[in-house]
Amino acid sequence: MAGPSSESQFVTFSLDNEVFAVPVSVVREILDHEDAFKIPHGPEYLLGLRDVRGQGVPVIDLRLRLGMTRTEKTPHTRALVLDVPIGEKTLTLGLVADRVFEVIPFRDDEIEGAPDIGVRWPSDYIAGVVRRNGGFVVIVDLARLFSGAEVAMMGSAGRLAATA
Repeated sequence: MAGPSSESQFVTFSLDNEVFAVPVSVVREILDHEDAFKIPHGPEYLLGLRDVRGQGVPVIDLRLRLGMTRTEKTPHTRALVLDVPIGEKTLTLGLVADRVFEVIPFRDDEIEGAPDIGVRWPSDYIAGVVRRNGGFVVIVDLARLFSGAEVAMMGSAGRLAATA
């Protein structure tokens, strides 16, 4: 007899017509999308900084970071403010999503690995895939989504805003 499967809670959101998820444990809050303060010479997906309760938070267009088209702001566009543990540090950032759906539990035995297509492709940001409602939900590994150089750059941007 198999033992009970453990489960974890995730926040689901859409980018274009695709559904993604991040662990609820890293989500600080979900806000309406506002234009960010632009930072010169940042990567294209870094929209800028946003004041979140007195903290300068880098805002990322996740669609651009994943090679998709730029997010078009609608009444449903949201910013997920996340505290992402990366090594011994915590990176606070805002991710722009087309729409936020719900908090949902996924059982560990429901989560599949990233698909193997027989060639190398940049899939290391995929923590897993869950089948749901005839489609798939991609669980994003936020710590792997950004390289060390990107993390350092975004951390510097947040410190710059805090001293301004």
